[in-house]
Amino acid sequence: MRPSFLIPPPAQHVRVLGDERLSDNWYVLRKLTIELLRRGGTWQQQTREVYDRGNGAALLLFNARRQTVVLTRQFRLPAWVNGCADGMLIEACAGLPDGDDPETCIRREAAEETGFNIQAPHKVFEAYMSPGSVTEKLHFFVAPYESSDRTGEGGGVVNEGEDIEVIELPLDGALAMVRSGAIEDAKTIMLLQHAKITGLDRLLLPSGA
Repeated sequence: MRPSFLIPPPAQHVRVLGDERLSDNWYVLRKLTIELLRRGGTWQQQTREVYDRGNGAALLLFNARRQTVVLTRQFRLPAWVNGCADGMLIEACAGLPDGDDPETCIRREAAEETGFNIQAPHKVFEAYMSPGSVTEKLHFFVAPYESSDRTGEGGGVVNEGEDIEVIELPLDGALAMVRSGAIEDAKTIMLLQHAKITGLDRLLLPSGA
């Protein structure tokens, strides 16, 4: 069972009045009752459910010389429930740290999901993915690849229910799939747009260089 997240100490604009654990079957779902100081100076009581599944890491594998990226395709039950016809999403490699730091996590996930052995992923930004209800913050990485870096088959971990297809695409082709709706995953769209704006040949340069 994953340990519950910790409630921060009271801040000048937030008071925690109640904290109820609703579920810890997989991750932790809690109901918090707080008082929030509004901009007008009055306190307002609010009750919100907060889902804590831990933070995560995502990676875009890219080849600047060939202008290609490596993505994955896998079944996502929540997407299927919410209207994705076959539940199959095209995504950047990603995963949860399971006690590791984000860089170690994404190296492990790259090997498990794609078969690529990467040594030095480059962190480009962090983002809260659904801050209205989920605590998760994602750490976003990019890493170059060559065909020789693929030392395994990938495909994910069978006993975790993963059945992952590895896809290599031109960057512009992947962005066209975003425009057509064939790619709908938020973290993937963010990484692809960052790659296009920055340029694949400049992804590993320091910010502002």
